[in-house]
Amino acid sequence: MASAAERRELLRAVYHEARGCVACKLHETRTNVVFGAGNADAELMFVGEAPGANEDLQGLPFVGQAGRLLAQLLEEIGMVRDDVFIANTLKCRPPGNRDPYPHELDACRHFLDRQLELIEPTMVCTLGNFATKLLRGEPTGISRIHGQAEVRAIGPRTVRLYPLYHPAAALYTPSTLAMLREDFHRIPEILALGPPAPAVEPAPPVPPPTLAAEQDQLGLF
Repeated sequence: MASAAERRELLRAVYHEARGCVACKLHETRTNVVFGAGNADAELMFVGEAPGANEDLQGLPFVGQAGRLLAQLLEEIGMVRDDVFIANTLKCRPPGNRDPYPHELDACRHFLDRQLELIEPTMVCTLGNFATKLLRGEPTGISRIHGQAEVRAIGPRTVRLYPLYHPAAALYTPSTLAMLREDFHRIPEILALGPPAPAVEPAPPVPPPTLAAEQDQLGLF
């Protein structure tokens, strides 16, 4: 098992790999790769959709208005950005902030999986529809499942997955902001549950014993 220092070095190597990534055409229009930022040993990780214009310019996630709201919500639960790790499903900005294409998500997914593996968070909050659908592997929208924690295996790691509205969606909609704030304030109690047990695949059903097997168990042979 890798030490914290070894995991940080491996994470740094993944960052350098992402900086040179040309797996999809987004590399042609990016200013910077937005790998993610924060505590490399964080218990709590946030995963958003994709970088926006400010993120692309600075190379850091959530640095615009949505980022300021996220920082404010963290402060309300007694945390700061340095306590958590923040990343996105895509590491490059889609032109015009359009929705990610499926092949772009596929090309970038291994970076997120490696981040989860090396940071080892206990809890992952997905922010918005794209991150929630991608990490859950299901099409259910955020409006139906926000604020509902569940244990999920995401790539190499089993975590407490907690879907939240994206802060950008709450900036100008008071009702969405109220729901986001209410869900956000439950984060400490979910974190307090500790790491979940690894997800276990259900065992295949055991066929009923044959007559011969039953007789054998009874010592009749």
